[in-house]
Amino acid sequence: MQFDVYANPSVKSAGEYPYVVDIQSDLLSGLTTRMVAPLASITMAKADIPQRLCPIVSVAGRDFMFIPYQSAPLLKAQLKKRVASLRSSAQAIVDAMDVVISGI
Repeated sequence: MQFDVYANPSVKSAGEYPYVVDIQSDLLSGLTTRMVAPLASITMAKADIPQRLCPIVSVAGRDFMFIPYQSAPLLKAQLKKRVASLRSSAQAIVDAMDVVISGI
């Protein structure tokens, strides 16, 4: 579901981005893919990125930076282990996506 957090299924990028967030509207749940954006640990994130573009969110008691400009589709079948929901951060996530799409 939208704003659910999953363990990153990519062995290649999971060290840098341990989680991905499903950002796709649930109205498109019939598709075989979901649009996701990665979460970077604060220690891996660049400090000079504006928080409006990359808000800080908490997962399992740890802070992560939402990285909207690296959004990509993944097959739903790859999103196996749901670990949290960021529904409480929905507005910050939508605002960050707006920055990527429209620059505002």
